[in-house]
Amino acid sequence: MLMRSRLLILFGAFLLLCCGFLVRAGLAQAPSASEPSDRILFANVRIFDGTSEQLSEPAQVLVVGNQIESIDTQPLSMPSDSSLTQIDGEGRVLMPGLIDAHTHLFMSTLSSEEIFEAATTSPDILFRRAEENATDMLMRGFTGARDLAGPVFGLKQAIDRGDVVGPRIWPSGAMISQTSGHGDFRELEELPRTPTSELSPAEQYGVSAIADGTPEVLRRVREQLMRGASQVKLAAGGGVASDYDPIDVSQYTEDELRAAVEAAADWNTYVAVHAYTPRAIQKSIRAGVKSIEHGQLMDEATAQMMAENDVWLSIQPFLDDEDANPYPAGSDNRANQLRVTQGTDNAYNLAKKYDLKTAWGTDNLYSPSGATRQGAKLAKLVRWYSPAEVLRMATSTNASLMAMSGPRNPYPGKLGVVEEGALADLLLVDGNPLENIDLIADPENNFLVIMKDGVIYKNRLR
Repeated sequence: MLMRSRLLILFGAFLLLCCGFLVRAGLAQAPSASEPSDRILFANVRIFDGTSEQLSEPAQVLVVGNQIESIDTQPLSMPSDSSLTQIDGEGRVLMPGLIDAHTHLFMSTLSSEEIFEAATTSPDILFRRAEENATDMLMRGFTGARDLAGPVFGLKQAIDRGDVVGPRIWPSGAMISQTSGHGDFRELEELPRTPTSELSPAEQYGVSAIADGTPEVLRRVREQLMRGASQVKLAAGGGVASDYDPIDVSQYTEDELRAAVEAAADWNTYVAVHAYTPRAIQKSIRAGVKSIEHGQLMDEATAQMMAENDVWLSIQPFLDDEDANPYPAGSDNRANQLRVTQGTDNAYNLAKKYDLKTAWGTDNLYSPSGATRQGAKLAKLVRWYSPAEVLRMATSTNASLMAMSGPRNPYPGKLGVVEEGALADLLLVDGNPLENIDLIADPENNFLVIMKDGVIYKNRLR
């Protein structure tokens, strides 16, 4: 109950945070961003292009504006003038920026104790931490993030304007949940809801949106799209972090799920759902959902159904290790977490067996130390995949999932690859991550150059 009360206080502070992104526009400074250059030449680099199994021969990569204009293994004839910035890679690896397909930018870098203290004394601290989280994520080499529950519209706008340094954000806005679902953070004494009941704090400030029945689901989906959601998130099953929905339960009828899918399709985008179990996943697929978030408790019939319906599996390498989200020992949350981690290995094996379109994300919650280990969480995928497959998943594969937003994609253009015409989100790595995947776990020392949208935010080769 104490955890829940603290979360409610946090939600009440989110309004201040969202306003803060507008009020403080222009105050944030890029920690190490370069002055924009008309042309940037990466000379003598070996390229991991986001799709291949091997590196290229030594090559030259010319960035003009925010796009890769040319790639050549022969020296490029370039006039020497002030509009050209040249970076000599000295044979190092140039690769696409990384993309995290399942993040919660507002709820990942504060413990519950820190949330309680900040929300009751100085809510502006929460805004600063969210901003810092976004900046730190970019400086870890993550140039893109799909946020799957939380009020990040203001943060995204501030980043896109250049007022805050951070990754590209594909926002979902509030997670839509049935009563007693994974996004229902109310206390029992707040029931029953009546036509005159006030919205809960979580609903007021855009963390979740409770909707029962087709008309309410349609309304809540359309509200998130109106706010700027690039895709819509619903809770289709029980979870670990919530208290009143056992992990085995399924949530929403097929008609309700189908209504959300049709409303999103009318906006030429898609629905992603929180779901662990076969029943929750299969019901969602029948309703037309295109992205299953988590899926650790799936069975073989479910994996086969996903393959037959061309459905994405957006899964995280949840294991009972140092990267597990923190929950009290002996709590139902902890018991549910252990059940999920025990299914992770089977889920990845099924994904490989049925060649599912598999995305990677972190889903870090309430753990400042967990946020810093974003690259390490990616590197542990070598338990199931080769280093090249791991890097492909976090670049070109995740970029394909981001592009499913169609016209709602806030960043039209090709991402996740190093090729002519692609957007210039690039990392220069001191070493070969195809041989040593652990290089990405230490971005401070191993990512020498970080570029997003043609702008250099880190350059240790100046």
